[in-house]
Amino acid sequence: MAAKTMHFRVGNGDMMLMVLDSGKRILVDIDIRADADDEDTDTPDVGGQLRKELEDLGRDSKGRLYVDAFLLTHPDQDHIRGLKNHFHLGPPGDWSKSADKILIREQWSSPIVFRRASKDHTLCDDACDWSAEARRRVKKFREEGTQVDGNRILIMGEDVDGKTDDIGAIVVKVDSLFSTIAGAGDESFEARLLAPLKADDEEEEALISKNDSSVILRVDLKVSQVVKARYLIGGDAGVAIWERLWDRNKNRASRLEYDVLIAPHHCSWRSLSYDSWSEKGEKAKVNEAARSALAQAREGALIISSSKPVEDDEDDPPCIRAKREYLEILEQPNGEFKCVADGSGDKPLVIEIASSGTKIKRAAFATALGLGTGIGSQPLAHGSSADDED
Repeated sequence: MAAKTMHFRVGNGDMMLMVLDSGKRILVDIDIRADADDEDTDTPDVGGQLRKELEDLGRDSKGRLYVDAFLLTHPDQDHIRGLKNHFHLGPPGDWSKSADKILIREQWSSPIVFRRASKDHTLCDDACDWSAEARRRVKKFREEGTQVDGNRILIMGEDVDGKTDDIGAIVVKVDSLFSTIAGAGDESFEARLLAPLKADDEEEEALISKNDSSVILRVDLKVSQVVKARYLIGGDAGVAIWERLWDRNKNRASRLEYDVLIAPHHCSWRSLSYDSWSEKGEKAKVNEAARSALAQAREGALIISSSKPVEDDEDDPPCIRAKREYLEILEQPNGEFKCVADGSGDKPLVIEIASSGTKIKRAAFATALGLGTGIGSQPLAHGSSADDED
């Protein structure tokens, strides 16, 4: 078999499906706008595309479409829009055949989602629904001490003031590795949680209301139990977080290495600099520590901008200056920058990790949909089973 990732065309938003060599499905964020569900608009029907892919992969024994895990990097609208319309929320026994919504076997969520809403920062309806579902699942675990599909949850990071100390079995600590999905080990997958970083008392309130609450994962995709592609996923984490990550990991930089980087915050300059691009333009200074954290590209690496097309203008995100920095990062490892919105058509960008494990194949359209052919491939660095150093 082989693994692949599908990157849906959602403009300045995030929506990625990872299909592992084992067949497990991990969804990272969604942005299914209302007009995407309207066949009379030109907006790509990303919800329909996701359903078709899941249908092709097969339903469960109860006839339900499902994802094995759904990671919400952070609860901003462009990362969770469409949740209630397309996904089953509530006890799995309440799933309705007539509604036929997608079952989430396991939620992966930062604990910050439980307290993100405030008078200064309101959550969209879908983010509120995600939070309510996460609370329901945690409560269920506290009451029963066990989990079943549709009630499962993993908390990405410890909460402040010991709030997650009594549920350690479902908490992934920062810097730790995990390879379980929906309660079962998976030899084709391993991930290291890098963030959200615990904040001190002064930082806490600011962290709750900013993109810096994003979950950051380094994911290893394996074929025949050998790592063939490393993904670095960072949500909308800003420069302060990447700066801190470099300070924490500069002596173990392999933890930040990647074959595929999802450019944080849709290729925003604010992930690389404290300076405003719109205000300072070319005088804006890059933060070298943050850049170093995002510069650990392996041979033939690919950096993906999940955004609208990157233009040479004052927009941020996506920002032309950020794209230039990423292109410089990719020069030495012979890598490639790709914006999901580039090219014609409305189908997802697909990356296929060959079963031979020697190449990452970049395809313009999903092979499973019978559309298009590869647009190039690069050799990967040597395979490994985990980080080169701990």
